[in-house]
Amino acid sequence: MSREKKFTISQASEITGYKTHVIRFYEKEFGLEIPRNKSGHRFFTYKEIEMLEYIKQLQEKGLSNNQIKLILKSPEIIVEQDDHTKELAVTRAHPAQTGSLENQMKTQFDQFREELRSGLSGISENIRELSDEIRAKDKDILVCENAKLKMDLKRKAYEVAELKEQLRRERSRKKSLFGNLFK
Repeated sequence: MSREKKFTISQASEITGYKTHVIRFYEKEFGLEIPRNKSGHRFFTYKEIEMLEYIKQLQEKGLSNNQIKLILKSPEIIVEQDDHTKELAVTRAHPAQTGSLENQMKTQFDQFREELRSGLSGISENIRELSDEIRAKDKDILVCENAKLKMDLKRKAYEVAELKEQLRRERSRKKSLFGNLFK
């Protein structure tokens, strides 16, 4: 029985050049299956270290974490960099599997399109709700302004009525004054 060499996370960190917290992050980020011992501590074999080295190579070629995730999930993809043009070329490892990658990409594209439609639909609904809310607030403001104007109109009507009453009293007093003079 040949036992495969096991490395601690600190040793894997020294080998790959990644800090231990980065390795833990990449375990979650890329869905890496890092084995654990009975105590629950991570241990690394050459397989896990090669995976971390592969991630490092892809990062050095300028790929984002999302692109790296796609590559790790699609083992038929090989990423090569042309040193003369400094461009990345994505090829398939097995030409017989061309349909599966195309189907996978089409499925992902369809999912993206559906998520985009659903997001736009949600945005449209939010705009409608905000528009209705603004209309309701505008209506409330107009009702309040209308009520204020009606109150002002009533106040002015009372003032006019009071002035008319004063004028009537003034005229009646003047009549009675002239009436008393000519009696």
